[in-house]
Amino acid sequence: MNGATPVAPVPPPGPTPWRLEIHDELDSTSDTCLARAGQGERSGLAVMARRQTRGRGSRGRDWQDPGGNLAFSVLLRPGGEGEWPVGLWPFIAGLAFHGAIAPWIPHPISLRLKWPNDLLLEGRKAAGILIEAGTDSSGRWLVIGFGANLRAAPAITGRDLACVAEYGTAPEPEIVARAICAGLDHWMAVCGGQGDGLGFEAVRRAWLAHAHPMGTRLVVRAESGQVEGSFAGLDAQGMLLLRCADGLKRISTGEILLLD
Repeated sequence: MNGATPVAPVPPPGPTPWRLEIHDELDSTSDTCLARAGQGERSGLAVMARRQTRGRGSRGRDWQDPGGNLAFSVLLRPGGEGEWPVGLWPFIAGLAFHGAIAPWIPHPISLRLKWPNDLLLEGRKAAGILIEAGTDSSGRWLVIGFGANLRAAPAITGRDLACVAEYGTAPEPEIVARAICAGLDHWMAVCGGQGDGLGFEAVRRAWLAHAHPMGTRLVVRAESGQVEGSFAGLDAQGMLLLRCADGLKRISTGEILLLD
């Protein structure tokens, strides 16, 4: 398995004691959660901003917020005494995010998960997830940031972005935030369960059901270069499987571009 660490079950946490804070304006909801983690804040803090001025996306990009969209982050302290693999969280977070947005997208418009952290509307990015993890004096922490274009998509040169309002009624950000919290509880419980139909395998299957179809042509860009192939699913550790001319490759990190 290319030295990958197997995804271990997370103990069922039970309902998280969510504490939702709504701010008119913040620099960054994730930075707020990070600061509070450093102060010993317990698991379940959820922070939403009606306007975010310095949002952060993946790979060091800015996440621009024209207002009326979702800027939301949560602080979790998962695992307890045992190891907890960071690699499973994009799938838990992605499924929770998809479940919160999907009810607002009319059939047959497609809302798809793109490995590892994006939501696509009709093939155009509409939402993203940023996951940060670490350890402090109070134990391990995880901050998951969710950004979604609900009412408007920012104008960024060279990028074609989508928003929910293009296809249906844009929900209020607070409704989406609360639905994400419920979805996180659900998928954490599934991933932490044991027996048939539970555990990471159940999460993996659910994620694949909402992802771009098998065989979709992809380009993966990484520091070592780029590779092109067709989407062949996920392995048991959540690594991307890419079928290339020289065989099946397992991808642990990279920027994904869809060619189809």
